[in-house]
Amino acid sequence: MLKVRNAQEADRDQLARMRLLLWPDHTPEEHLEEIDSLMSTGKSGTLPGVILVSEDDGALTGFLEVGLRSHADGCDTARPVGFVEGWFVLAASRGRGIGRELMRAAEVWARVQGCLELASDTPVDNHASQRAHEALGFEVADRCVHFRKAI
Repeated sequence: MLKVRNAQEADRDQLARMRLLLWPDHTPEEHLEEIDSLMSTGKSGTLPGVILVSEDDGALTGFLEVGLRSHADGCDTARPVGFVEGWFVLAASRGRGIGRELMRAAEVWARVQGCLELASDTPVDNHASQRAHEALGFEVADRCVHFRKAI
């Protein structure tokens, strides 16, 4: 039976493995540090944040990290906005509504924080993520190419 809940200390290793699949450019140790920091402080940076997990028969099947941001593209700049920092469901568990339930829990969390909007982003070439967001009612607010130059 599917259950969505806040992450607990016992979830950290499974979370780190899933985060590594979503963000492979970071080391397992970096993922563990970020998980520990968010779970111990309840903050994503300097604002509130939480890790939500989906569990099916005792095993984690996905996670969603949501936090507050002072602003997000396309959102009302007069108030903080809930922001989906990361959203992931294991490949074997996709297509069963787990991502939708994680997002619903994130919406509830953001409303409790006083938010009226939830924002997210994804790389321009991640079409599966874009379709998933749109299927859950997200609208494209902007498309942008970011540049950097070492000087």
